[in-house]
Amino acid sequence: MSDLQPEDKKLVTLARATRARVGAAEGAAIRDADGRTYAAATVDLPSLQVTAVQACVAMAVASGVKGLEAAVLLTEATEPTAPDLAALTDLGGSGVVVHLGDAKGTIHTTVST
Repeated sequence: MSDLQPEDKKLVTLARATRARVGAAEGAAIRDADGRTYAAATVDLPSLQVTAVQACVAMAVASGVKGLEAAVLLTEATEPTAPDLAALTDLGGSGVVVHLGDAKGTIHTTVST
C-alpha cells in the first residue's frame, strides 16, 4: 500500500473496515470529483444482490455526484468484474483509477475505466 497516494490509502482503509465490519465477500470505497468518499460492502440477500462497487456508486448517485476520481475494491477476485467497471464508467467516465486488492488491503492490480 506504500505506493499509493494518501487519498487512495484512505479508500483502502475505508473498504477494508467496511468489509470486515459486516463480514462481506467484498469491500469497496470510491472518491468523487469533489473528494468525498463512499464505502460499502457486498449486499447478498435473497431478494437483492449488489456488489460493493455498485453499492458505492448507488450511494454516490443518490448524493448527486457528477464524477469519480478513484475506486478501491478488496476481494478475492483477480480483476474487477465487467458490471463493476460499467457502473464506475457510467458515473465517472473514462480514466477512473481502480485499485484491486485482497482482504488485508494489499493492492495487487490497478486499472482504469
